[in-house]
Amino acid sequence: MSLLKTLRHLPLLLGALLLAAPLLAQQGNTQPPLTRMLFVFDASNSMNAFWGNKTRIEVAKELMLRSLDELQGIPDLELALRVYGNRSPISAGKQDCDDTHLEVPFSANSIPAMRNMIKGIRAVGTTPIARSLERSADDFPSTNTGRRGERPVRNVIILITDGIEACDEDPCAVSRALQSKGIVLKPFVIGVGLDEAEKYTLRCIGNFFDADTPELFEHVLKIVLTQALNSTTAQINLLTNDGKPTETDVPVTLYDQRTGAIRYHFVHTLNDRGMPDTLMLDPVYTYRVVAHTLPPSVRENVTIKPGTHTIVTVDAGTGMLLVKIGSGPGDAHVVPYIVRKAGDMNTLHAMDAGSAQRFRTGTYDLEVLTLPRMLIPGVRIEQGRTTDVVVPKAGVLNVVAATPGPGSIFAVKGDELEWVADLDPVSARMQWRLLPGKYRITYRSRNARRTELSITKDITIESGRAATVNF
Repeated sequence: MSLLKTLRHLPLLLGALLLAAPLLAQQGNTQPPLTRMLFVFDASNSMNAFWGNKTRIEVAKELMLRSLDELQGIPDLELALRVYGNRSPISAGKQDCDDTHLEVPFSANSIPAMRNMIKGIRAVGTTPIARSLERSADDFPSTNTGRRGERPVRNVIILITDGIEACDEDPCAVSRALQSKGIVLKPFVIGVGLDEAEKYTLRCIGNFFDADTPELFEHVLKIVLTQALNSTTAQINLLTNDGKPTETDVPVTLYDQRTGAIRYHFVHTLNDRGMPDTLMLDPVYTYRVVAHTLPPSVRENVTIKPGTHTIVTVDAGTGMLLVKIGSGPGDAHVVPYIVRKAGDMNTLHAMDAGSAQRFRTGTYDLEVLTLPRMLIPGVRIEQGRTTDVVVPKAGVLNVVAATPGPGSIFAVKGDELEWVADLDPVSARMQWRLLPGKYRITYRSRNARRTELSITKDITIESGRAATVNF
């Protein structure tokens, strides 16, 4: 099947519009993205080696020309051509590592100039891959794609090479820098007739495709162009504990696994048939998928196969937690609490009693910020169920002293006293909300200068009721 027929089976314009939807929503932009595709073409001396019945350079030129014919007229696409090794012949063991040039710059009608350039290419020089990639950064016209109203742009590099770096530089580091700065998407690398060691050194640059034969090279080039131009369909299945894709209504973020940049951000949805909604995703990237459950549900190194509906599964079973204040007389009072994973002192979430929250299934420890603090370990969250936790309603303790002075409130725990709070040493009237239970208040007037003048009183606090201690 020709590349043009392949593209007809993948609706380019619709795919591009849907691909850009998250970005457009943020920017208020309704324009489809512009794809700028830079071919970095190897014209080093090694391309003169025979590959079947022809040299590698002859095969590569023929297939490039054929592909340009099929790319002609595709909307929202600009092409450019950089060539290395075509101007400075290797002589007497000397090589020119600056022999890399933008032969045809980007424009909406660059294909005729690219055809003429490709027909006349001679393979004579060396292989400065890193320097070619580094200089490619300046080949792409500058844009302000981060500004509201600016058209989104996808910068794509397609490197076609039959060899490895020959100028003692690091093409992988250059590629990572280009991607991390957002200059280009993950480059495509087509290896032409490489041995296993050479393939290994090129994989770190980007999306590597191996073309062992001229026939396979033609097939690979079609795949790369299709992938570079089109989004493809996918769905994200958020799985319950029993493997059903019915978890939903969760924000999901897709990050570029390599750079950490946000590529998509949306709220997961089930369609009218109760299945996860279909998305259009760019297959160029490898993704880190994060479903923002509590705690997050994460899937690393997710790839999308171009032209094939890809199902991405993420384990994300959840249940509900509802901490309630018990019944009793008196007005309800706002009580905050902290949620931690069982055995982990790091705070996972903090909220007020009376509001429900969805959590991943598992075991959690709660710390309710009452006086005294109430620890509730081993709370189990189960799939699709609501776990109710009831906190007793507090009572009110009033302390009235004839004269302010130091002192403290203690909870009576059998034979032990647990400190709860200090009295205000400059106030004669104080009030606390305390959990039901037995308490001991120790007080000494600020005018009393002897320890034996301390006063201790015991009192029982009941839910929703007030009690007063007078000194």
